Amino acid sequence: MIPPAMPVAVFGLVIGSFLNVCIARLPERRSLWRPRSTCPGCGTAIRWHDNVPIVSFVALRGRCRACGKRISWRYPLVEIVTSGLFALAYLRFGWSAQFGVSLVLISALIVITGIDLAHQIIPDVITVPGIVLGFLLNLGAERVGWLDSLLGILVGGGTFFVIILASNGGMGGGDMKLGAMLGAFLGWKITLVTLLIAVLGGGLVAVVLLLLKTRGRKDPVPFGPFLAFGGIAGLLWGERLLAWYLRSFPT
Repeated sequence: MIPPAMPVAVFGLVIGSFLNVCIARLPERRSLWRPRSTCPGCGTAIRWHDNVPIVSFVALRGRCRACGKRISWRYPLVEIVTSGLFALAYLRFGWSAQFGVSLVLISALIVITGIDLAHQIIPDVITVPGIVLGFLLNLGAERVGWLDSLLGILVGGGTFFVIILASNGGMGGGDMKLGAMLGAFLGWKITLVTLLIAVLGGGLVAVVLLLLKTRGRKDPVPFGPFLAFGGIAGLLWGERLLAWYLRSFPT
């Protein structure tokens, strides 16, 4: 008998392949639909049987069939991560409206992470519509109320707005819009958990990079991936983390 999460995981592989297209083309403002995907080395159009998630990468040993140029590990990694997170979302929410909402948010955060790591930008074309979409989807899912979502936008975006003012531009507007988008999807309480996780994770990685001397004190470190990690943690386990945190205080 096939486990119920298996079809979801396979679906995640397919969506992950499309997310790779988004990561590659959105920063260059190219169409996501045309032309067909090509090898970045020789420009040869990739045939359908060489574009099967994971399978083609393994069969081709990570190289282009036409020119032998090495294919970036980012492609199978994005597919695997998308597949795994989709399966986790199913195990968390089952077949529900919230499951559908979670797939939208996870997909957006994966694309944002890939683009921010490669270009150190968080594209407005995802975050700005994402703020509106997150608010509207929650009206249908009925897990996060409209007021909770609206306050989440204010908390998520407002926190970074204050940081930008206090740091004299030390943090970008893209982080502010991403914070607002997370607030729209997660509500204000879980957004606070998300921000805490992102700050702790970002601070820990920054310290490690400084100790390893791979980054200097003034070298920028993209914060979008940490916000995305916090957002996914908040989406899947935010309520439990919040309850655990509140229980840690003596009554």
